[in-house]
Amino acid sequence: MFRRTFWFSTGVAAGVWATTKVNRKLRQLTPEHLAVTATNKAIEAGQRLKDRAVGFALDVRDNMAQREAELEEALGIHEHPELPAPRRHTAIENHSNPKYIEPTVYWNNRNEDH
Repeated sequence: MFRRTFWFSTGVAAGVWATTKVNRKLRQLTPEHLAVTATNKAIEAGQRLKDRAVGFALDVRDNMAQREAELEEALGIHEHPELPAPRRHTAIENHSNPKYIEPTVYWNNRNEDH
């Protein structure tokens, strides 16, 4: 009697365990779950790529500043001269035409609609 009860209980437990595993796997293979998983992996990959790009940019900036300091020291440039004020020039000067031109007056001609 105990033997039958033991094997019956073992069979029930194995069936519950297998059913749970199969249902869990089926839920993971639904289109919605696959889309969520793909989206999460893409977001993680984008975040890693962004972190690497930011790290690279910071390394470039640090090395650039270091190289500028080395060049300034090698050339003997220790002061930063002030830049001259920007000058403004007109690209094309036309002295023959006036600065303001009166707009042409158009009369409303209702006959052109027909």
